[in-house]
Amino acid sequence: MKPLEIYLHIPFCVKKCSYCDFLSAPGSSETRRAYIEALKKEILHFPGWEKYRVETVFFGGGTPSLLPAEDIDAVLETLRERFAFSDSPEITIECNPGTADREKLISYRSSGINRLSLGLQSADNRWLALLGRIHTWEDFLQTYHQARSAGFSNINVDLMSALPGQSPDSWGDTLKKTAALKPEHISAYSLILEPGTPLYERYRDEAEKREKGEDTEFLPTEEEEREMYWSTQEILEEAGMKRYEISNYARPGYACRHNVGYWTGIEYAGFGLGAASLLEHVRYENPRELSSYINGDFTGRVRTALKMKDEMEEFMFLGLRLKKGVSGKEFRKRFDREINTVYGETILRLQKEGMLKQEEDFLSLTDRGTDLANYVMAEFLLDKEA
Repeated sequence: MKPLEIYLHIPFCVKKCSYCDFLSAPGSSETRRAYIEALKKEILHFPGWEKYRVETVFFGGGTPSLLPAEDIDAVLETLRERFAFSDSPEITIECNPGTADREKLISYRSSGINRLSLGLQSADNRWLALLGRIHTWEDFLQTYHQARSAGFSNINVDLMSALPGQSPDSWGDTLKKTAALKPEHISAYSLILEPGTPLYERYRDEAEKREKGEDTEFLPTEEEEREMYWSTQEILEEAGMKRYEISNYARPGYACRHNVGYWTGIEYAGFGLGAASLLEHVRYENPRELSSYINGDFTGRVRTALKMKDEMEEFMFLGLRLKKGVSGKEFRKRFDREINTVYGETILRLQKEGMLKQEEDFLSLTDRGTDLANYVMAEFLLDKEA
């Protein structure tokens, strides 16, 4: 049986955060219940299920923890009814502080959920208010300690840097306060001002200035962003956490198996509104219209057959996100070609530019390459059919 990862999209939240452009919105209790029934129906109609063994499950959103615990349990029971599971699957649920009490967290554990991902973003209530978060630092602390009390021994905390008005020192304060709690994993991302979001509209002029290389009053400069990025690694390494991907840090043995599976090309099935799947060299995307989905119309899936060119590009884009990089042996195994036959000139040029380094079988980003990762990855686009 082939390993499979499963992603379940729960598109509901208490209110939309000011930076969020995800497929999510508030929804009534009736809409949420109808959605869960549709989600279970979609799972049961999954074709070719007998070929797969589930290694990881990830409830994302939105705010999955907004749902009653029995809804999450019902979805997991439906998955187990349809799929074979490995002996020790990683099962994660995203949780916003204030949306799950100790009783709900205990219920998650009894349902088989063994990893919690808590959306903190900042330890400073000023920036939480700016981001439109529904919680405070104190709310987060309460949820975190309740999760430990409920038996969670694998907790991720999401943090966000490069916020308007944030200095490297204030970012360092958030990192140190969070690391002092000894979570097993921290995901630390820079804020991206997405067009159409309230935060973008508020800082549109600043964002446009920064794109032109002009000075800004509120948004951190590129130099300050880089300082925040590298200080993250320094502070978290001092706290016993190693960077294993561009934005992810973990204690030994606690790298997120689900995300590592994405970055290394394990097939995945996405269920729910707008969810994506990658199965047998074909990418699928579910419809994004809520009423159609609730009515059980799963026929609007967008289907894209991937060419070898697409898969080789993706192998490089995603694999180079990992600190260890991409494996030449794995490239040969997957595509029956040598990596240097396809990318030799590009690799040599990027090595000369100080962007890439070779260590035994692995090709990875240097520190300079990490700073300019978007540029490096664009260099692995193939112009002609492969």
